[in-house]
Amino acid sequence: MKKLFSFVLAFAGTVSAWAQAPQAPELAARNYILMDLTSNQVLAEREADVATDPASLTKLMTAYVVFTALREKKLTLEQTLPVSKRAWDERKGDPSLMFIDTTMTPKVDELLRGMIIQSGNDASVALAEGVSGSVETFVDRMNRQAQAWGLKNTSFKNVTGMTEPGHRTSARDIAVVAAHVIRDFPEYYPYYSVRSYTYNKIKQDNRNLLLGRDGTVDGMKTGYTDAAGYCLVASAQRDMPNGKRRLLSVVMGTSSREARASESQKLLNWGYQAWDAVRLFEDGKPIATPEVWKGTQREAKLGAVGAVYVTLPKGEGDKLQTKVERTDPLVAPLTKGQRVGTLKVSSASGAPLAEVPLVVLEPVEQAGIFGRAWDALRLWIK
Repeated sequence: MKKLFSFVLAFAGTVSAWAQAPQAPELAARNYILMDLTSNQVLAEREADVATDPASLTKLMTAYVVFTALREKKLTLEQTLPVSKRAWDERKGDPSLMFIDTTMTPKVDELLRGMIIQSGNDASVALAEGVSGSVETFVDRMNRQAQAWGLKNTSFKNVTGMTEPGHRTSARDIAVVAAHVIRDFPEYYPYYSVRSYTYNKIKQDNRNLLLGRDGTVDGMKTGYTDAAGYCLVASAQRDMPNGKRRLLSVVMGTSSREARASESQKLLNWGYQAWDAVRLFEDGKPIATPEVWKGTQREAKLGAVGAVYVTLPKGEGDKLQTKVERTDPLVAPLTKGQRVGTLKVSSASGAPLAEVPLVVLEPVEQAGIFGRAWDALRLWIK
């Protein structure tokens, strides 16, 4: 899948880059973070790296691993799965449930809806066992994926989010997981926008209240335990003058369903109202055209994978600095997509906002023997 940047989840830019960054709204939340996924920047955060109980936000990673298995054709949406006694036993302790039992063989599609829309713990266990054979093996996959993304404050002990010693993550780490779901699996992301689901004649509403209040919010996931408080990951995409712009908020440790919805709405509205996403370079357009040595062409076209955006306070669009750092000399052959440099974007004060890999947009073949010899001589003299 084509991504906006190849470093897409590094989250390099922060509000600290701006001397007069907009003041974030006061929130009654223990931990939160607001990301602009169009530019890959942090707009606001509080205690975003503190490890805490994630409750059912855990199911974002559970879903990611299931989506990966679907892409790898290890199972299909129409495939039916058995319901084990372990999945049935999730009824203990009054958790969120899809209400499946051991006499049923639900489809993977139904279980995904039960896990994502109804937040069913029983559906989560059935999917984990269907993908990996056991919950423990599935949890290992969750943790390996977290390690691959560099999530330093995350350790999964189960697939449901029920409170358990050592089961921890942070607001920033959850934002990374959510952003990967959105970007890596756009074909499955629409599950998160469904407002209700009926299974076995039991209808349950999606607990994300923003789906019914803000038409631009199209996901993602709620969570609650006594230890975690009320949590919500919410994503919105709005049409802006420079094109569609997506924000992602993670709010953790609020006091009620209403609080997590209202605090998330405050963050999203502020992100759109106080900040602009500026498109610096078009998709597929050269950012630099340096000289090439020993090639059939004299210049190489270097650009980014996708359009390059930067988010900045409203009215600050003329205060950006860009700098290209690249391999020198560039010697053919050069292949399309080969990384040969970096575009660095900073504020007027020099504070870094983003680093975008520069790649070769069009291949440059190696010149013949005489062309190579001539350029070798020129390089020696140079």
